[in-house]
Amino acid sequence: MNTTTMKPSLVLLLATGAGVGVATLYYSQPMLGVLGPDIGASARSVGLVPTLTQIGYAMGILFLAPLGDRYDRRKIILLKAAVLCAALLLAAASPSISMLLLASLVIGLSATMAQDIVPAATTMAPDASRGKVVGTVMTGLLLGILLSRVVSGFIAEHWGWRAMFIVAAGSVGLIGAAAWRGLPRFKATTTLSYGELLGSLGKLWKRHGELRRATWSQALLSVGFSAFWSTLAVMLHGEPFHLGAAAAGAFGLAGAAGALAAPLAGRLADQRGPELVTRLGATLVIGSFAAMALAPMLPLHAQLGLLVASAIGFDLGIQAALIAHQTIVYSIDPGARSRLNAVLFTGMFIGMAIGSALGALLLAQWGWIGVTGLATAAAMGALLVRLWPRAAHSEPGAAKITHPVSR
Repeated sequence: MNTTTMKPSLVLLLATGAGVGVATLYYSQPMLGVLGPDIGASARSVGLVPTLTQIGYAMGILFLAPLGDRYDRRKIILLKAAVLCAALLLAAASPSISMLLLASLVIGLSATMAQDIVPAATTMAPDASRGKVVGTVMTGLLLGILLSRVVSGFIAEHWGWRAMFIVAAGSVGLIGAAAWRGLPRFKATTTLSYGELLGSLGKLWKRHGELRRATWSQALLSVGFSAFWSTLAVMLHGEPFHLGAAAAGAFGLAGAAGALAAPLAGRLADQRGPELVTRLGATLVIGSFAAMALAPMLPLHAQLGLLVASAIGFDLGIQAALIAHQTIVYSIDPGARSRLNAVLFTGMFIGMAIGSALGALLLAQWGWIGVTGLATAAAMGALLVRLWPRAAHSEPGAAKITHPVSR
Protein backbone atom coordinates (compact mmCIF):
# COMPACT_ATOMS: atom_id res chain seq x y z
CA MET A 1 0.00 0.00 0.00
CA ASN A 2 1.28 3.46 -0.92
CA THR A 3 2.53 5.18 2.21
CA THR A 4 1.75 8.71 0.97
CA THR A 5 -1.58 8.36 -0.85
CA MET A 6 -4.66 6.17 -0.86
CA LYS A 7 -6.61 5.58 -4.06
CA PRO A 8 -9.91 7.53 -4.11
CA SER A 9 -11.63 4.46 -5.56
CA LEU A 10 -10.61 2.43 -2.51
CA VAL A 11 -11.81 5.13 -0.11
CA LEU A 12 -15.12 5.25 -2.03
CA LEU A 13 -15.45 1.47 -1.77
CA LEU A 14 -14.90 1.57 1.99
CA ALA A 15 -17.30 4.48 2.51
CA THR A 16 -20.00 2.82 0.38
CA GLY A 17 -19.50 -0.51 2.11
CA ALA A 18 -19.86 1.06 5.56
CA GLY A 19 -23.03 2.88 4.50
CA VAL A 20 -24.64 -0.12 2.80
CA GLY A 21 -23.81 -2.35 5.77
CA VAL A 22 -25.16 -0.09 8.51
CA ALA A 23 -28.26 0.85 6.46
CA THR A 24 -29.57 -2.71 6.83
CA LEU A 25 -30.19 -1.99 10.52
CA TYR A 26 -32.86 0.58 9.72
CA TYR A 27 -34.70 -0.69 6.64
CA SER A 28 -37.37 -2.43 8.69
CA GLN A 29 -38.43 0.58 10.77
CA PRO A 30 -40.62 2.44 8.21
CA MET A 31 -42.15 -0.86 7.01
CA LEU A 32 -43.51 -2.15 10.32
CA GLY A 33 -47.02 -0.82 9.67
CA VAL A 34 -47.44 -2.88 6.48
CA LEU A 35 -45.21 -5.76 7.47
CA GLY A 36 -47.28 -6.95 10.44
CA PRO A 37 -50.67 -7.37 8.73
CA ASP A 38 -49.03 -9.05 5.74
CA ILE A 39 -47.63 -11.93 7.81
CA GLY A 40 -50.35 -11.92 10.47
CA ALA A 41 -48.21 -10.66 13.36
CA SER A 42 -49.27 -8.43 16.23
CA ALA A 43 -47.91 -4.93 16.64
CA ARG A 44 -46.03 -6.07 19.73
CA SER A 45 -44.34 -8.93 17.85
CA VAL A 46 -43.46 -6.74 14.88
CA GLY A 47 -41.90 -4.22 17.26
CA LEU A 48 -39.31 -6.87 18.12
CA VAL A 49 -37.93 -6.77 14.55
CA PRO A 50 -35.88 -3.55 14.92
CA THR A 51 -35.19 -4.39 18.57
CA LEU A 52 -33.53 -7.70 17.72
CA THR A 53 -31.63 -6.06 14.87
CA GLN A 54 -30.13 -3.51 17.27
CA ILE A 55 -29.41 -6.18 19.89
CA GLY A 56 -27.64 -8.24 17.25
CA TYR A 57 -25.56 -5.23 16.21
CA ALA A 58 -24.53 -4.46 19.79
CA MET A 59 -23.60 -8.12 20.34
CA GLY A 60 -21.65 -8.14 17.09
CA ILE A 61 -19.63 -5.08 18.08
CA LEU A 62 -18.68 -6.59 21.41
CA PHE A 63 -18.19 -10.24 20.45
CA LEU A 64 -17.27 -10.20 16.74
CA ALA A 65 -15.53 -6.90 15.99
CA PRO A 66 -12.40 -7.82 18.05
CA LEU A 67 -11.77 -10.71 15.62
CA GLY A 68 -10.36 -8.16 13.17
CA ASP A 69 -7.10 -8.17 15.15
CA ARG A 70 -6.85 -11.97 15.09
CA TYR A 71 -7.75 -12.73 11.47
CA ASP A 72 -7.52 -11.16 8.03
CA ARG A 73 -10.07 -8.29 8.00
CA ARG A 74 -10.68 -8.85 4.31
CA LYS A 75 -11.93 -12.38 4.96
CA ILE A 76 -14.08 -11.18 7.85
CA ILE A 77 -15.68 -8.46 5.74
CA LEU A 78 -16.37 -10.89 2.90
CA LEU A 79 -17.81 -13.52 5.26
CA LYS A 80 -20.08 -11.02 6.99
CA ALA A 81 -21.23 -9.65 3.64
CA ALA A 82 -22.20 -13.17 2.55
CA VAL A 83 -24.04 -13.87 5.81
CA LEU A 84 -25.76 -10.48 5.71
CA CYS A 85 -26.89 -11.07 2.13
CA ALA A 86 -28.33 -14.47 3.09
CA ALA A 87 -30.07 -13.06 6.17
CA LEU A 88 -31.71 -10.30 4.11
CA LEU A 89 -32.99 -12.85 1.60
CA LEU A 90 -34.30 -14.96 4.50
CA ALA A 91 -36.14 -11.90 5.79
CA ALA A 92 -37.62 -11.31 2.34
CA ALA A 93 -38.87 -14.91 2.16
CA SER A 94 -40.08 -15.16 5.76
CA PRO A 95 -43.55 -16.72 5.96
CA SER A 96 -43.91 -16.00 9.69
CA ILE A 97 -42.81 -13.54 12.34
CA SER A 98 -40.60 -16.14 14.03
CA MET A 99 -38.42 -16.58 10.95
CA LEU A 100 -38.31 -12.82 10.40
CA LEU A 101 -37.14 -12.28 13.99
CA LEU A 102 -34.36 -14.83 13.53
CA ALA A 103 -33.32 -13.12 10.29
CA SER A 104 -33.38 -9.73 12.05
CA LEU A 105 -30.98 -10.93 14.74
CA VAL A 106 -28.56 -12.29 12.12
CA ILE A 107 -28.84 -9.06 10.12
CA GLY A 108 -27.73 -7.12 13.17
CA LEU A 109 -24.81 -9.45 13.88
CA SER A 110 -23.50 -9.42 10.31
CA ALA A 111 -24.13 -5.70 9.71
CA THR A 112 -21.11 -5.15 11.93
CA MET A 113 -19.09 -5.47 8.75
CA ALA A 114 -19.26 -1.67 8.93
CA GLN A 115 -17.27 -1.85 12.16
CA ASP A 116 -14.61 -3.92 10.38
CA ILE A 117 -14.42 -1.50 7.47
CA VAL A 118 -13.58 1.55 9.58
CA PRO A 119 -10.49 -0.02 11.25
CA ALA A 120 -9.49 -1.36 7.82
CA ALA A 121 -9.60 2.17 6.42
CA THR A 122 -7.54 3.42 9.37
CA THR A 123 -4.95 0.72 8.79
CA MET A 124 -4.53 1.52 5.11
CA ALA A 125 -4.60 5.31 5.45
CA PRO A 126 -1.29 7.23 5.49
CA ASP A 127 -0.49 8.88 8.82
CA ALA A 128 -0.79 12.41 7.40
CA SER A 129 -4.34 11.89 6.08
CA ARG A 130 -5.76 9.30 8.48
CA GLY A 131 -8.35 11.68 9.91
CA LYS A 132 -9.53 12.68 6.44
CA VAL A 133 -9.89 9.05 5.32
CA VAL A 134 -11.74 8.03 8.50
CA GLY A 135 -13.97 11.08 8.11
CA THR A 136 -14.83 10.15 4.53
CA VAL A 137 -15.65 6.54 5.47
CA MET A 138 -17.77 7.78 8.37
CA THR A 139 -19.61 10.07 5.93
CA GLY A 140 -20.64 6.96 4.02
CA LEU A 141 -21.71 5.25 7.22
CA LEU A 142 -23.73 8.24 8.43
CA LEU A 143 -25.40 8.75 5.04
CA GLY A 144 -26.35 5.08 5.11
CA ILE A 145 -28.17 5.67 8.40
CA LEU A 146 -29.75 8.88 7.14
CA LEU A 147 -31.00 7.63 3.78
CA SER A 148 -31.99 4.09 4.77
CA ARG A 149 -35.43 5.00 6.10
CA VAL A 150 -36.20 7.21 3.09
CA VAL A 151 -35.28 4.47 0.62
CA SER A 152 -37.07 1.80 2.62
CA GLY A 153 -40.30 3.77 2.88
CA PHE A 154 -40.34 4.52 -0.85
CA ILE A 155 -39.64 0.97 -2.01
CA ALA A 156 -42.02 -0.61 0.48
CA GLU A 157 -44.83 1.75 -0.55
CA HIS A 158 -44.43 1.02 -4.26
CA TRP A 159 -43.26 -2.62 -4.38
CA GLY A 160 -43.79 -4.06 -0.89
CA TRP A 161 -41.60 -4.75 2.12
CA ARG A 162 -40.17 -7.98 0.72
CA ALA A 163 -38.82 -6.09 -2.28
CA MET A 164 -36.86 -3.82 0.07
CA PHE A 165 -35.06 -6.76 1.65
CA ILE A 166 -34.28 -8.17 -1.81
CA VAL A 167 -32.85 -4.83 -2.96
CA ALA A 168 -30.82 -4.63 0.25
CA ALA A 169 -29.43 -8.12 -0.33
CA GLY A 170 -28.45 -7.15 -3.86
CA SER A 171 -26.63 -4.02 -2.68
CA VAL A 172 -24.71 -6.00 -0.06
CA GLY A 173 -23.85 -8.63 -2.66
CA LEU A 174 -22.43 -5.97 -4.98
CA ILE A 175 -20.34 -4.52 -2.15
CA GLY A 176 -19.08 -8.00 -1.30
CA ALA A 177 -18.02 -8.57 -4.91
CA ALA A 178 -16.29 -5.19 -5.06
CA ALA A 179 -14.53 -5.86 -1.75
CA TRP A 180 -13.36 -9.27 -3.02
CA ARG A 181 -11.71 -7.56 -5.97
CA GLY A 182 -10.55 -4.32 -4.36
CA LEU A 183 -9.56 -4.94 -0.75
CA PRO A 184 -6.03 -5.99 0.19
CA ARG A 185 -5.32 -8.74 2.69
CA PHE A 186 -4.50 -7.72 6.25
CA LYS A 187 -1.98 -9.47 8.46
CA ALA A 188 -3.18 -10.57 11.88
CA THR A 189 -1.70 -8.48 14.67
CA THR A 190 -2.17 -10.98 17.49
CA THR A 191 -2.27 -14.73 18.09
CA LEU A 192 -4.56 -14.54 21.12
CA SER A 193 -7.33 -17.10 21.41
CA TYR A 194 -10.92 -15.89 21.20
CA GLY A 195 -11.33 -15.93 24.97
CA GLU A 196 -8.05 -14.08 25.45
CA LEU A 197 -9.09 -11.61 22.76
CA LEU A 198 -12.27 -10.71 24.64
CA GLY A 199 -10.40 -10.65 27.92
CA SER A 200 -7.91 -8.18 26.49
CA LEU A 201 -10.67 -5.58 26.08
CA GLY A 202 -10.58 -4.95 29.81
CA LYS A 203 -6.80 -4.82 29.79
CA LEU A 204 -6.80 -2.25 27.00
CA TRP A 205 -9.29 -0.18 29.00
CA LYS A 206 -7.07 -0.23 32.08
CA ARG A 207 -3.83 0.36 30.19
CA HIS A 208 -4.76 3.29 27.97
CA GLY A 209 -6.00 6.51 29.53
CA GLU A 210 -6.71 7.99 26.10
CA LEU A 211 -9.10 5.12 25.35
CA ARG A 212 -10.97 5.79 28.59
CA ARG A 213 -11.17 9.54 27.94
CA ALA A 214 -12.38 9.06 24.36
CA THR A 215 -14.98 6.49 25.35
CA TRP A 216 -16.32 8.48 28.32
CA SER A 217 -16.50 11.68 26.30
CA GLN A 218 -18.24 10.13 23.28
CA ALA A 219 -20.61 8.17 25.54
CA LEU A 220 -21.66 11.38 27.30
CA LEU A 221 -22.25 13.11 23.98
CA SER A 222 -24.35 10.11 22.92
CA VAL A 223 -26.56 10.54 26.00
CA GLY A 224 -27.80 13.90 24.76
CA PHE A 225 -28.01 12.75 21.15
CA SER A 226 -30.23 9.79 22.02
CA ALA A 227 -32.34 11.75 24.53
CA PHE A 228 -33.18 14.31 21.85
CA TRP A 229 -34.03 11.94 19.01
CA SER A 230 -35.95 9.47 21.18
CA THR A 231 -38.29 12.19 22.53
CA LEU A 232 -38.54 14.54 19.54
CA ALA A 233 -41.59 12.88 17.97
CA VAL A 234 -43.51 12.96 21.28
CA MET A 235 -42.61 16.59 21.84
CA LEU A 236 -43.65 17.65 18.33
CA HIS A 237 -46.91 15.74 18.64
CA GLY A 238 -48.00 17.70 21.72
CA GLU A 239 -48.37 21.39 22.53
CA PRO A 240 -47.79 23.75 20.82
CA PHE A 241 -46.82 22.03 17.54
CA HIS A 242 -49.32 19.20 16.98
CA LEU A 243 -47.15 17.72 14.24
CA GLY A 244 -47.12 14.11 13.06
CA ALA A 245 -44.43 11.49 12.68
CA ALA A 246 -43.52 12.75 9.22
CA ALA A 247 -42.35 16.06 10.67
CA ALA A 248 -40.14 14.31 13.20
CA GLY A 249 -38.71 12.16 10.42
CA ALA A 250 -37.93 15.27 8.38
CA PHE A 251 -35.74 16.50 11.23
CA GLY A 252 -33.49 13.54 10.46
CA LEU A 253 -32.31 15.39 7.37
CA ALA A 254 -30.39 17.63 9.74
CA GLY A 255 -28.08 14.65 10.14
CA ALA A 256 -26.84 15.28 6.62
CA ALA A 257 -24.93 18.30 7.91
CA GLY A 258 -23.00 16.15 10.35
CA ALA A 259 -22.40 13.44 7.77
CA LEU A 260 -21.09 15.85 5.14
CA ALA A 261 -18.94 17.69 7.69
CA ALA A 262 -17.19 14.53 8.84
CA PRO A 263 -14.31 14.77 6.29
CA LEU A 264 -13.79 18.42 7.28
CA ALA A 265 -13.45 17.38 10.91
CA GLY A 266 -11.00 14.69 9.86
CA ARG A 267 -8.86 17.15 7.91
CA LEU A 268 -8.84 19.56 10.86
CA ALA A 269 -7.77 16.69 13.13
CA ASP A 270 -4.89 15.94 10.73
CA GLN A 271 -3.79 19.58 10.59
CA ARG A 272 -4.41 20.87 14.13
CA GLY A 273 -4.64 17.67 16.16
CA PRO A 274 -7.69 15.63 17.21
CA GLU A 275 -7.69 17.02 20.77
CA LEU A 276 -8.74 20.45 19.50
CA VAL A 277 -11.52 18.93 17.39
CA THR A 278 -12.96 17.01 20.35
CA ARG A 279 -13.17 20.20 22.39
CA LEU A 280 -14.65 22.26 19.57
CA GLY A 281 -17.18 19.51 18.88
CA ALA A 282 -18.27 19.26 22.51
CA THR A 283 -18.53 23.06 22.79
CA LEU A 284 -20.76 23.19 19.70
CA VAL A 285 -22.98 20.48 21.21
CA ILE A 286 -23.29 22.41 24.49
CA GLY A 287 -24.26 25.61 22.70
CA SER A 288 -26.76 23.85 20.45
CA PHE A 289 -28.59 22.08 23.25
CA ALA A 290 -28.52 25.14 25.55
CA ALA A 291 -30.05 27.26 22.79
CA MET A 292 -33.09 24.97 22.72
CA ALA A 293 -34.04 26.25 26.17
CA LEU A 294 -34.92 29.56 24.49
CA ALA A 295 -37.58 27.93 22.30
CA PRO A 296 -40.62 28.64 24.58
CA MET A 297 -39.84 32.39 24.40
CA LEU A 298 -40.15 32.49 20.60
CA PRO A 299 -43.07 32.42 18.14
CA LEU A 300 -44.09 28.98 16.86
CA HIS A 301 -42.29 29.14 13.50
CA ALA A 302 -39.18 30.55 15.17
CA GLN A 303 -39.25 27.67 17.64
CA LEU A 304 -39.20 25.15 14.80
CA GLY A 305 -36.39 27.04 13.10
CA LEU A 306 -34.38 27.04 16.32
CA LEU A 307 -34.90 23.30 16.75
CA VAL A 308 -33.71 22.63 13.19
CA ALA A 309 -30.65 24.87 13.58
CA SER A 310 -29.82 23.32 16.95
CA ALA A 311 -30.22 19.80 15.57
CA ILE A 312 -27.79 20.61 12.76
CA GLY A 313 -25.36 22.13 15.24
CA PHE A 314 -25.28 19.35 17.79
CA ASP A 315 -25.18 16.64 15.13
CA LEU A 316 -22.22 18.35 13.48
CA GLY A 317 -20.46 18.66 16.84
CA ILE A 318 -21.09 15.05 17.83
CA GLN A 319 -19.88 13.68 14.50
CA ALA A 320 -16.79 15.89 14.55
CA ALA A 321 -15.97 14.65 18.06
CA LEU A 322 -16.50 11.04 16.96
CA ILE A 323 -14.07 11.38 14.04
CA ALA A 324 -11.47 12.95 16.33
CA HIS A 325 -11.97 10.30 19.02
CA GLN A 326 -11.55 7.56 16.43
CA THR A 327 -8.34 9.20 15.22
CA ILE A 328 -7.05 9.25 18.80
CA VAL A 329 -8.13 5.71 19.62
CA TYR A 330 -6.81 4.12 16.42
CA SER A 331 -3.40 5.67 17.06
CA ILE A 332 -3.02 4.11 20.51
CA ASP A 333 -2.11 0.60 19.41
CA PRO A 334 -2.22 -0.27 15.68
CA GLY A 335 -2.19 -3.97 16.58
CA ALA A 336 -5.45 -3.69 18.53
CA ARG A 337 -7.52 -1.36 16.37
CA SER A 338 -10.51 -3.70 16.08
CA ARG A 339 -10.64 -4.19 19.84
CA LEU A 340 -10.18 -0.48 20.51
CA ASN A 341 -13.02 0.22 18.09
CA ALA A 342 -15.20 -2.32 19.92
CA VAL A 343 -14.60 -0.58 23.25
CA LEU A 344 -15.33 2.89 21.84
CA PHE A 345 -18.58 1.90 20.14
CA THR A 346 -19.76 -0.23 23.06
CA GLY A 347 -19.43 2.88 25.21
CA MET A 348 -21.40 4.84 22.64
CA PHE A 349 -24.22 2.29 22.65
CA ILE A 350 -24.38 2.36 26.44
CA GLY A 351 -24.59 6.15 26.35
CA MET A 352 -27.39 6.02 23.78
CA ALA A 353 -29.35 3.50 25.84
CA ILE A 354 -29.03 5.65 28.97
CA GLY A 355 -30.00 8.79 27.04
CA SER A 356 -33.10 7.17 25.59
CA ALA A 357 -34.29 5.95 29.00
CA LEU A 358 -33.56 9.20 30.86
CA GLY A 359 -34.97 11.33 28.05
CA ALA A 360 -38.36 9.62 28.26
CA LEU A 361 -38.46 10.00 32.05
CA LEU A 362 -37.46 13.67 32.01
CA LEU A 363 -39.91 14.54 29.23
CA ALA A 364 -42.75 13.06 31.28
CA GLN A 365 -41.62 14.78 34.49
CA TRP A 366 -40.36 18.20 33.40
CA GLY A 367 -41.12 18.46 29.71
CA TRP A 368 -38.77 19.52 26.95
CA ILE A 369 -36.67 21.69 29.29
CA GLY A 370 -35.75 18.54 31.21
CA VAL A 371 -34.52 16.82 28.04
CA THR A 372 -32.46 19.79 26.89
CA GLY A 373 -31.08 20.20 30.41
CA LEU A 374 -29.91 16.58 30.44
CA ALA A 375 -28.36 16.91 26.98
CA THR A 376 -26.55 20.13 27.89
CA ALA A 377 -25.22 18.72 31.16
CA ALA A 378 -24.02 15.52 29.47
CA ALA A 379 -22.22 17.53 26.78
CA MET A 380 -20.58 19.68 29.46
CA GLY A 381 -19.40 16.48 31.10
CA ALA A 382 -17.91 15.36 27.78
CA LEU A 383 -16.01 18.65 27.45
CA LEU A 384 -14.72 18.36 31.03
CA VAL A 385 -13.39 14.89 30.24
CA ARG A 386 -11.46 16.35 27.29
CA LEU A 387 -10.16 19.27 29.40
CA TRP A 388 -9.15 17.08 32.34
CA PRO A 389 -5.35 16.74 32.54
CA ARG A 390 -4.00 13.42 31.37
CA ALA A 391 -2.92 11.05 34.11
CA ALA A 392 0.83 10.73 34.41
CA HIS A 393 0.69 6.99 33.71
CA SER A 394 -1.52 7.32 30.62
CA GLU A 395 0.06 6.37 27.37
CA PRO A 396 -0.05 9.03 24.63
CA GLY A 397 -2.90 8.68 22.15
CA ALA A 398 -1.07 9.82 19.07
CA ALA A 399 1.58 7.21 18.49
CA LYS A 400 2.27 7.17 14.78
CA ILE A 401 2.88 3.55 13.92
CA THR A 402 1.76 2.01 10.67
CA HIS A 403 0.34 -1.45 10.36
CA PRO A 404 1.55 -3.83 7.67
CA VAL A 405 -0.77 -4.63 4.78
CA SER A 406 0.02 -7.21 2.16
CA ARG A 407 -1.69 -8.30 -1.00
